[in-house]
Amino acid sequence: MTEALVVLCNVPDAGCAERIARALVERRLAACVNILHPCLSVYRWQGEVETQHEIPLLIKTTAACFAALSAALSELHPYEVPEIIALPVSAGLPAYLGWVSQETRAE
Repeated sequence: MTEALVVLCNVPDAGCAERIARALVERRLAACVNILHPCLSVYRWQGEVETQHEIPLLIKTTAACFAALSAALSELHPYEVPEIIALPVSAGLPAYLGWVSQETRAE
C-alpha cells in the first residue's frame, strides 16, 4: 500500500481554502481536504511578530504525490512562503488508506 500523508497548510480565508481544496482534489493530488474553522496564528515574519486569523487545511495524500502537491500549493497559495508540512500516517483503517491511494496519482 502507498504511504499516506497528512499535509498541513493554513490559508488566509474561506474562499482561498475552498479554491485550493477543490483544485487539489480535482487534480487528484489529494483524496480529501478538510477545511477547518478559523484559528488565530501568531508567528514571526520578516523580523516582526504577526497575528492573523487563518483557515487550517488537512490534506490527505500519498508520499508519491507530495512533490506535485507541494508545487501546486505553492502556485495556488497567496502567501510568499506558505506553510506546507507533511506528516506520515503511521497507521489507519486499511480500507481508508487504500481509498486515499486510489483517489490520488502523481503527475
